[in-house]
Amino acid sequence: MSLRTLAVLLFAVSSVRAEPPKGFTALFNDKDLAGWHGWAIHEKGAGPIDFAKLPAADQAKKVESWTADAKKHWSVDKGELVNDGKGAYLATDADYGDIELLIEYKTVAGADSGIYLRGTPQVQIWDSNQKFDPKNPNRKPHLGSGGLFNNTPGTPGRDPLVLADKPFGEWNQFRIVQVGERTWVWLNGKAVVEGARMENYWDRKKPLPKTGPILLQTHGGEIRWRNLFVRTIGTAEATDWLGKVSGNGFKPAFNGKDFTGWAGPVENYDIVDGTIVCKPKKGGFIFTTEEYADFVATLEYKVPPGGNNGLAIRFPGTGRPSVDAMCEIQVLDDEHPKYAKLDVRQFNGSAYGLAAAHRGFARPVGEWNFEQVTVKGTTIQVELNGTLILDADLGKVTVAKNPEQHPGRVPAKGHFGFCGHNDPVAFRNVKIKAN
Repeated sequence: MSLRTLAVLLFAVSSVRAEPPKGFTALFNDKDLAGWHGWAIHEKGAGPIDFAKLPAADQAKKVESWTADAKKHWSVDKGELVNDGKGAYLATDADYGDIELLIEYKTVAGADSGIYLRGTPQVQIWDSNQKFDPKNPNRKPHLGSGGLFNNTPGTPGRDPLVLADKPFGEWNQFRIVQVGERTWVWLNGKAVVEGARMENYWDRKKPLPKTGPILLQTHGGEIRWRNLFVRTIGTAEATDWLGKVSGNGFKPAFNGKDFTGWAGPVENYDIVDGTIVCKPKKGGFIFTTEEYADFVATLEYKVPPGGNNGLAIRFPGTGRPSVDAMCEIQVLDDEHPKYAKLDVRQFNGSAYGLAAAHRGFARPVGEWNFEQVTVKGTTIQVELNGTLILDADLGKVTVAKNPEQHPGRVPAKGHFGFCGHNDPVAFRNVKIKAN
């Protein structure tokens, strides 16, 4: 057992104020609201998207007003952060991305509160004694706290897996892990959400923001908070978490030693420390000898400055993936100045020339990224570092970037491979699950 795991377990059974476990920092100093400000986030025009559009001076005025309101309803009592059920929410001054959050709360009958992650609602807190109301079927407090209540009803994570709330008068402990859009929640030591995707409540057509503040919601009844600790999750650990989401049934497509099971100009690639690396000023399309229809692929990739490569999806073995396969998924340092004027369907994660991916979710150049590609029929999803950046039905594409591409034509099966373009882009831990 690691020291960090032991520290978390010790925190979980604590019944008093605790010191931050190793690697964590305190969000609340047990004395005042330093590090926090008010945010009336559901006030008209106060959502993160609208707020970001305001001039800096107007933002400052709103924060000042919201913080003044918060101070009327939030107080500190014997090292506990207390809200009377009214007023603005509390938001951290700092923004957070991939994190582990530890937090304890105690509330009252009729409670309805929650924890916003990256400024987005929310890990729900209920009074689980409330009965189900068939007139409001999407509201299910009787199932308990910890679910991602603002997700679309019926989606994974929206309702908690088990009822784990303690009786009123006792402290409840949350452990929350957020990696990309993926969320894990434990309530009182029981898993209530396991790697579900948190939707962007503010614009469901867009991914969850890469970073944002943590908010404590106030909603009609007194709630007390204590032992608020946070830890930033590094990229290697983040990849480990995301690997758990993918599940079982994967087979290595690359053995880390040689090109057994691969075809194409493999002489243009090196194998270095278990990775496939395209040789500088070399390239070509290498691909698995096995063909796939519907499948899920997971892999890690790393690009050098300005690096360019791609993933061949249902490639026939001849021609070009961007034209003759289902598609080529771009692997690209699209922040490099030389790519500034590309078509939006050419940026990283896009189905080249066919469907544009959301940008801004790749890790810095030189770091390993974790990518999952899911192919089913004519649809393709690309999840990068835990965030869904492409969700497209290529069978419905009618206009491509170039005339020779294939709007609406999607081959039923083909090979999986890499599309080298002269840059030393590296790939490792390539796994595929045929469906």
